[in-house]
Order: sequence, then structure tokens, then C-alpha cells
Amino acid sequence: MIHKTRLLVTAAVCCATLVLGACGGGGDSDPGPSSGASGEPVVGGQGRILTLSDPRSLDPAALGNAYATTGVVGNALYGTLMTDSAGEIRYSMAESFRTTDAGATFELRLRPGLVFSDGSPLDAEAVKFNWDRLKDPATAAISRSEASMIASAEVVDDTTLKIAMATPVPKYAQAVLTSSMNWIASPPALEKGPQAFDANPIGAGPFTLRSWTRQAAMELVRNPRYWDAPKPYLDRLTLRAALDSSQRLNTVLTGGADVAIESNWINIDKAEQSGLPTNVIPSGGGIFLALNTRRAPFGDVRARQAIAAAIDMDALNQAVYNGTGQPVGTLFSKASPYHSDRPLATTDRARAQRLLDEIAADGKPLSFVFSSVPTTDGKAIAENIQAQLSGFTNVTVRIRTIEVTELAALRTTHDFDVLISSAFFQDPEPRLWTTFHGSSAANLSGLDDPALNESLVTARAAASDEERKAAYDTLQERLAELTPVVFLAQAAPSAVSTRNVGGLVQYGLGSLQPEELWVQN
Repeated sequence: MIHKTRLLVTAAVCCATLVLGACGGGGDSDPGPSSGASGEPVVGGQGRILTLSDPRSLDPAALGNAYATTGVVGNALYGTLMTDSAGEIRYSMAESFRTTDAGATFELRLRPGLVFSDGSPLDAEAVKFNWDRLKDPATAAISRSEASMIASAEVVDDTTLKIAMATPVPKYAQAVLTSSMNWIASPPALEKGPQAFDANPIGAGPFTLRSWTRQAAMELVRNPRYWDAPKPYLDRLTLRAALDSSQRLNTVLTGGADVAIESNWINIDKAEQSGLPTNVIPSGGGIFLALNTRRAPFGDVRARQAIAAAIDMDALNQAVYNGTGQPVGTLFSKASPYHSDRPLATTDRARAQRLLDEIAADGKPLSFVFSSVPTTDGKAIAENIQAQLSGFTNVTVRIRTIEVTELAALRTTHDFDVLISSAFFQDPEPRLWTTFHGSSAANLSGLDDPALNESLVTARAAASDEERKAAYDTLQERLAELTPVVFLAQAAPSAVSTRNVGGLVQYGLGSLQPEELWVQN
């Protein structure tokens, strides 16, 4: 996590180095962000958080555990089994999660005495129920790919669960803490059905639900049974979605909200220039266009290669982020031990036009629908790519605006041509596997390439950085050649707060921890 004194938009982002040092501030006209409230945390009061989307359900299976996908909601209602900081696993409701056989099996140990907000026990049986449920295709869980890595689970006693993996995954703790596997809900409450659960979600998190008006506000109150007293520090929490980036930042600047979960490099830059506290989680990979290879037109590799060659990433950066973003040239930064000089894509307008002409000569010019959510970033990306492609012949782009709830459904139905998604990570395993392996439920592009699959399997089990780098070199070569996705920009998993807020803490993929927040009056 970065407590930055000046935005490092162009800094090298290393997937293996999890802490980025602060850099010096500017002159009088650019004071840099403050560090927020200091001293002992204040207990009591209300926190107001702006999020990037509304949840479609409060079921953990429907929540994504990242900055942009309502991770703060899951953390508030269900707490966390574990988090991470500076590359180290930090245990919370779990006491340990260990393997003694290089990831073939794991043993999860829970803290004794954990209870849900209704007083019922949160035990190993409850964890098994939740994890088995995420694996079930009928649940349509966002994190089914991560949960499906488990072959079987066995309850040893109230606090101990043993799991056997389908294949060894040495770094499986990362899959748990960056997915909805990190959140355990009451099995009896889940069994009552979605409508009853949304009205009264039972978890063991720092807060419980007081009210939820969809597309408006979610009101939460302190859970007196939370395991880590005196946390949470706040008595109440209000969550509201703010999809417009300018509105989001202005609301914080004018004191209408205490914290904003952020994704926009422009806002981060402006917040820092205004002296607001900011956090940015460093990561490799980034935001990409997922091209659906399961069907026409992107079942044709030429169509995918044409889009990659046509897009000018510097022009997109200027249009979407006012030049403050960082395009993704390679999967890993130069600071990473897995860096390869081979670019994932290169702008080549002449090549793009040749490929488009070839496709048209075969009888059907390239035409596709870009499905985009109505966020400021999403809209700007879609419109800029549509504008750039309008300068070519034999290609037509139509933008279809979809709600965030529909986006979650499309990840399961795969009824799309192009979507904006992401593969950003601190450690590349297992995030790259879940994003690109042909058997993964989270593989949006649908590409199933034997050489690419083998590279991911080899990297997972590699005994050294050298062996792992060789495998990731192959992965990057296949991604560049087959182009299942087009990387656009580094992700900005971040949060911005007012100066009187303390405890601005994120973990994993930028998931905000509301139990740490406090407000200094």
C-alpha cells in the first residue's frame, strides 16, 4: 500500500515488490497529499464512503473482492479471513493457512470463539459450506474459478479445515484473500434464499445492515459481536455509489463524503495536488479489453490483432486520463524479475488496415458491439476507441451501455463481443491463471491455447524465479500473438479521503477495510 507524497503515475510497478517508497513533494502551489488524521484512533461517529458500483446482491458469491467491485461491502458485512501488507499475509479471522507439500493441500485454522452477528458460531463447517457453494456452477459465483481449485474439503474440528487442491497451488492464500472466499456468511441465512438474505445478511464483519435502498444508500451500524474490539472505530457507515469521477472527487473536496474508493488517475492527481490523503496499491498487469474468442467476429485472430494494432495507447491515455495514466506496454514492469522486453501490442495503423481489408475480402467486414458500463472511465474508453477505429475502413463499432449488474451476468453468459475488464496483481499467481487459463471460469476471452495453458501451469509450480520467468516469457509471447485481450492502462486501485480521516487501509486488489477507518472531529 502506498501512503504517497506525490503521485507516481509513471513509476515502474513491480508485481513482486509490494511497497513503493514515497517521493518528494512539489512547491507551494503543489503541496502534495496529507497523511490524514494522526494520533490514537477516535471511537464513534459516522463514516461516509463513495463506491464505484452498487452491488446487485449482498450474497458474498455476487460480490467481487476488489476496489472497483464492492469489496468494501463484503469486508464490512463479513470481515476477512486474511489480508496482506507489503507482501506478507496477515491473519484476521483465520489464525493460519498453511501448506507443507508445496500447495497440494492446505490447513485452515480459525480463531476460536468466532460468531456471526446473530450469535451463532462461525466454524470450519461454515467455511466449508461457503467454499463448496462458490464452487457450484448453479451459484454463478464471481469467484467460482478460485474456489474450483479446491478438489475436496474436510472438517477436522470446529476451528480446522483441511483442503486438497485439484492441482498444487503454492500461493493459494492469494486466491482466497483477493476473492469472495475471504468472506464467510451464515449458512442458515444463505439457505433462506436471496431475497431474505439481502434483507438480513448475517456475517461476522465489523458492521451489520441497517437499511439498503438500491441505487441510493446502504446504512450500516457497528456489530457489537465483532471479534477484533475496539474495532470498528465508527458507529455507523453510509455507502453510496458515485459513478461519475468528477462528482466523486468534488464530493470529497467539499466535505460531502469522508472517503472515495477511486479508479481514475486524474482524480488521484487532483486529490494529491489538493493535499488530500491518497492510497494506491501497486500492481502489475492492468485494465484490458476482453475480446470474446468464443464467437464471431473475434473468433478470428486477425480481428483481434487488427484492434490491437489500431489503438494508439498514448492518444487513449490523453483522452481518458488527461495523460496522467500509464499505458501497459509489457505484462510486467522493468523492475519485475519476470519482465520481458517483448511488447504485448504495438500500434501499427498500416498493419491494422491490411488485416481489416483481409477480413472484408473474406465476405464480412469487421463489426462488433462494445459493451460498456456507465462510469466516467468506461464511457471515455469506449468512445475513444470508437473514435480511433472510425479512422479505418471495413470496421464498425457500436457502443452498448450496460449496468454493473448486467456486467456481472455477462461474465457468466459470455454474451458479448468486447468488455472492459482487468488482470492486475501483486503476485501474478494465481491471478494470471484465473484470467487466462483455458479451463478457468474467469477467462472472459475464452481462449484455450495449449502452450499458454502450459506456461501458466509451469509458472505456478516453478521452484525458482528463473524457471518462473521462462514460463511467463512464453505466456507473454502467446498473449502478444493470439491477442485474447488488449491491455489499455495500469489499474489504479486506490482510495482518497478528507484530511480528518485515519485508517485508510486497503489490501489485496485495493479492497478497503472499513473497520480501520476513524474520523477526527
